Amino acid sequence: KEFIVSLAKIFGKPVLVEMWKEPFFYFRLKWDFNFVDNQDKAAALSTDQIDVENAKRYDITYVDEKGERHYPLILHCSPSGAVERCIYALLEKAYKQQQKGEPPMLPVWLSPTQVRIIPMSEKFLAHCEKIAEKLEANQIRVDIDDRPLTLQKRIREAEMEWIPYIIVAGQKEIDSEILPVRDRKAKQIRKMKIEELIREIKSHTQDKPFKPLPLPKHVSKRPQFYG
Repeated sequence: KEFIVSLAKIFGKPVLVEMWKEPFFYFRLKWDFNFVDNQDKAAALSTDQIDVENAKRYDITYVDEKGERHYPLILHCSPSGAVERCIYALLEKAYKQQQKGEPPMLPVWLSPTQVRIIPMSEKFLAHCEKIAEKLEANQIRVDIDDRPLTLQKRIREAEMEWIPYIIVAGQKEIDSEILPVRDRKAKQIRKMKIEELIREIKSHTQDKPFKPLPLPKHVSKRPQFYG
């Protein structure tokens, strides 16, 4: 009892305690951190459990200072919650953004594609490749929509994918080296040099884990699904 009370004091939040007369599960104590989701339901993210049964079940033992073998307690520790729970929380947050009139989006460091480059026509594709190479050299996930679709349709599809930054490149961008960057969060087109864009993205991804683009860089080479 004292231990549970001490936990409640640490976090200073309302606590619901459920007690059983008989043990029903492999744990004797567990705690969850819950929040109220957009449907006014309780949702659990973090959870820890003190497991008293599975060590014996899987023959997990340790030897103490007297040379005697014992079954240890097992701590199931998931302070951030399972991956599925984290994605659920991110989508919940995005929904709340949408309810406030803000564009829903994932954090920049988690966005599968961080920058989408759209050439105005095929003749500007080589220039887009050079822009992409500079971004890739700075561990930025970038792809190029080289499909033979209208410019408006490609921009629209990039927006539907919640891509944080969209660049449309044509002759003007080649001549000036200034990029028109569609900033999803700011809801505006910003004129930026590529070095400025790199610095901004890296400010969002600093100290975060990095994975390369999980799909082919050219959108035309990806599987297309039609309903």
